[in-house]
Order: sequence, then C-alpha cells, then structure tokens
Amino acid sequence: MPNHASRRALLAAAAMAAVTAAGAAGAASTASTAAPGTPGTPDDSRAPGGPPGRRPDRERLRALVSGLGLPELVGQLFVSRAYGHSATDPDPADAALNMEHFGVRTAAELVARYHLGGVVYFAWAHNTRDPHQIAALSNGLQRAAADSGAGIPLLLSVDQEHGAVARIGRPATLLPGAMALGAAGSAEGARRAARVAGTELAALGIRQDWAPVADVNVNPANPVIGVRSFGSDPAAVAALAAAQVRGYQGAGVAAAAKHFPGHGDTETDSHVGLPVMRHSRAQWEELDAPPFRAAVRAGVDVIMTAHIVFPALDPSGDPATLSRPIVTGLLREQLGFRGVVVTDALDMAGVRQKYGDDRVPVLALKAGCDLLLNAPDLGLAQRAVLAAVESGELSRGRVEESVLRVLELKARRGLFEDPYTSDAAVGAAVGTGGHLAAADAVAAGTTTLLANPRGLLPLDASAGPKLLVTGTDPVSPTGTTGPPTAVLARELTALGCRAQALPPERAVAAAPGHAAVLVCTYNVPEGESPQRTLVAGLVATGVPVVLVAVRNPYDPARLPACAAEVATYTWTDVEMRAAARVLTGASRPSGRLPVPVPGRYPLGHGLSY
Repeated sequence: MPNHASRRALLAAAAMAAVTAAGAAGAASTASTAAPGTPGTPDDSRAPGGPPGRRPDRERLRALVSGLGLPELVGQLFVSRAYGHSATDPDPADAALNMEHFGVRTAAELVARYHLGGVVYFAWAHNTRDPHQIAALSNGLQRAAADSGAGIPLLLSVDQEHGAVARIGRPATLLPGAMALGAAGSAEGARRAARVAGTELAALGIRQDWAPVADVNVNPANPVIGVRSFGSDPAAVAALAAAQVRGYQGAGVAAAAKHFPGHGDTETDSHVGLPVMRHSRAQWEELDAPPFRAAVRAGVDVIMTAHIVFPALDPSGDPATLSRPIVTGLLREQLGFRGVVVTDALDMAGVRQKYGDDRVPVLALKAGCDLLLNAPDLGLAQRAVLAAVESGELSRGRVEESVLRVLELKARRGLFEDPYTSDAAVGAAVGTGGHLAAADAVAAGTTTLLANPRGLLPLDASAGPKLLVTGTDPVSPTGTTGPPTAVLARELTALGCRAQALPPERAVAAAPGHAAVLVCTYNVPEGESPQRTLVAGLVATGVPVVLVAVRNPYDPARLPACAAEVATYTWTDVEMRAAARVLTGASRPSGRLPVPVPGRYPLGHGLSY
C-alpha cells in the first residue's frame, strides 16, 4: 500500500522549497503571495536554456519523484482531455463519453484512476462554457488531484493562441492572432497581448497555454499553420515569439513554443496526414531554427514537437515527435533546451501512420519527450509505457527524468504553492475594461492596406455613405463572435456610415446605388470558386469594391483586382473593429505584410493615408 502521508509530507516540503529563492545565487524570488488566481511575477535568474520563475528545489522534488509508485510516476507523463463542464457533475452525454473513452464517469474520476499529470481543455469537450464555470472546473480537478494518489497538482492547459485558434471566447478578452501581430511588427505589442492572455488564463486556473506558434510560414499553401504564424521572416518571428514567451510567463502561465523543428513549409495538415519538410540542414538553420533558439534564450518553459518527417534532420522516416536525433540531438544538445518537451496531440494522424497507438508513447519517451498530450486511448498508452518500464525497454530512471522536469515546471508556475483560483480572481481579470482596451490598442496596428489605386479609402464617414457588406462568414474560433460581415457593418455604422450586411446570393443584385461594396473573403483557393465568382460579379456592377481578406492575406492574388484591398488576418470582432476604423480613416493603416503575396505584394508591403 502506498504511503500517502509520507508522500504528502514530501509534497509539502517541495511546495515550500518551490517558492524559496536560491540565496547563494543572489536571486530573490518575487513570487506573488496574493489571492488565489493572481499570478506571481517570475524572476530572471536561470541557467542558460532554462526557464524563469519560482526556483524549485530539485533535490526535494527528486525525493518526491523517487517515492512514487510506477503507475503514479507514469501517470504524470500524460495530459489528457476530459469531457464535461464540471469535474464531478457532467451532463449525461459527457458522462457517457468519459465512460466510453476512459471507463469512468467524471473528470475527477479520470484524474484519480490514471494519476494524470495534466488535463487539456477543449470547447468540443464542453470544458469552456464561461469563465466562472472554467474556474470551478479547474478547482474541481485540482481537488481531485490533491485527494488521490500522490496529491500532485495538475497542469491545466488550453490551446488559446488567439486569432484562428482560441478555445475560450467572450466574455474573456480575444486578442489579435500571430500573423496580425506580425503585421503590426511590435514586440511590445506581442508581449502585451500575451501578458493579457496569460493573466486571464491564470485567473481561470489554467497555467499552461499551448502558444506561441514559432513556425516560419514560408509556404502560402500551408493548410495548418498560415495565420497562426507571425510571418515568413525568421528574425521577425523569433523576436515576436520570444516576446510572447515573456508575456505569458510574466503572467505566471507556461508558454509552449511549437512545432519543433518547424512546420512552416508543409503542404499537408498533420492532423490528417504525415507532412514532409524538404528543407536542407542549412535551410533549417537559417529559416526554421531562429524562433526556437530565441524562445530558448527567452526561457520558454515548454517546446512542443511536430508530427512531421524532416529527412535532412533524421533520414529514418520517423516523425519528429518520435525522433531522438531531433528531440535529443537538436533540441536538447544543440539548442540547449532544459525545459519540458511535449508531444503534439497523439490522436493526430501524422504520428499514428507508422506505428500503433501502443508504440507511439514509448517511442516518444525514447526520443526524449517528457509530456504525452491527448493519447487517443489513454489506458492503452499508459499500459504500454508501464510494460516498457517493466521489460527494461525504458528504465525507471528515464521516466523519473521526465517527471522531474514536469514537477519543476509545476513548481515554477506556483502550482505546489496554490493551484486554485476563485470567482474574485475571475472577476478581477477576465474580460476587464482594461484588457478589452488593450486588445483594441494592439489590433489598431495590424490592419494592412494593400491597394488603394483610386484613393477610395478612407471612406468619408461624415457624408454617411451607403455601404453594402457581404462575403464569407466563417464561424468564430470560439463560437462567440461575428459573423464578421455583420460586425463590420455594425462598426461602420457606428462610425457614421449607413452599412448593411447581405448574404452573397443577394449582394450582386443589391450592389447598384451603394457608394461601395465591402466583400469579406476567407482562404480563396486557386482557380474558380464561389468567392471568385462573387467578387467578379461585384466588380462587374461598376460599384467600387473593397476586398477585405479576413484570414490568409494571399486572397488578392487569386481574385480580380478591386478598388481597394485590405488584410485583417483574423475575423474576430477585435479585428473587424480595427478594420472599420481604418476603412473610415478613424485610424491610419500601419500594418505591413509579414508574408509576401506571390505575384502581387512583397514582404513588408503596406500603404497608409
């Protein structure tokens, strides 16, 4: 029978040590002792390649690790999804999903049975209804962890990149995504956005964000990265990725630079296939490596691997997640990274094509990964790792090495000290007026004016022009904003115009008599498409057409030339507000293309008034 009392004593000692400064190094901790949910301020004292934050006592944590039973030890390697809005009282449908996937009814039971190291939140798993519910879920999960097994706190995480990928919507603050920040070109703006995002996540009990994306998007056909990247210039991406690392971790939330060794020049989505990167080793050094080097220098807590084959770095044909030459050879030994290496989600096709779900987690650990994210069959994955240790394929020492890194991460982010949050913390941080104003301020520099040959823009809002807004209305990444055409029409009207939003099937007939038509486009494909037909039909009416590319900025190269063209990089409300202000001259456009638009605009292009 495990001695839980002695383990909790070690845990308490580790918690005390986790917030004690290393006096011999002369680095006093500035960790906050404020109310639960208020993030501490990390210090800057760290070994090269190591992350800043509270300074854990490695030996005390090592003692905690050595006292764990093998199932509890292996459990700390896994971060899993869980279904439901509540840790203990899910809706019946979510209880059924938990039973189907994990053999338990509730998320709390999941934590206890599998001794989990962490839980990742998803909207589709019904974890993210509203801020107070999320905070209650976080507290319930942490209580379940405290009351079971070794009592080690959980690492609660989410994909909240902002922009195209965001799991938590309003009333939380939504900020411009990476490529929009790349268009603004401000490291301070990127840091400020991450600081706001991290502060709100910490108030929700979430201490790990799977952001920022450090991939350099040099391929316009990339189906999975695109606007999730800061751009195509490695130096610019490096500066912004490092700034976001500092912003998140300055708010007490672990950042994760992804997807190592670089996913920016692929034409396959690793969710559905296995991409191949054709860069040479020299190209990797020049194009892909700089943002990860910068993130390591900034003290990033976590780096996430990519499910891609990179023959120049490892000719075996194994995806990077399972490649020891890439994870250990490049990331650990060449880049000097000492933090936690996490796999991208193990339910993605890119990592499942070559090996079975029982081999993937073992091979990832052998490659040098520490955390295993969202295994498709959690029970199978854990049994496989346990069997590998029992057979000697993996040593207990190798597993302890990873668990020690995970516990150090938890200690740095204050989880041993206090893993809980409160309704007061949520109210003080989430969706505050100051944060919403900060989001608008950051977004103000992102809208890029690409073309304005006739001087149509800015529209003279004082004359109350009659405007038609139409085009594609992609669903908000959070399901809580938009539709973008309606938001743009509303914002233009608030600025003095008379704007009406109409669906595409009615727009061409309704266009005559308007001062201009604004058409929102979204990832226009090559060749003929409904969006191309719509834009061509609007241009043929003779009414001036303003093209608003609301996601990838490559759309103008695939459409007839318009009277004016702008790029927003994101279609959430904050970017639509910024675009409306630019369109009417309430603010001047200052964004610059962070990627070239082949055949149309070079990198860095952008006009102003």
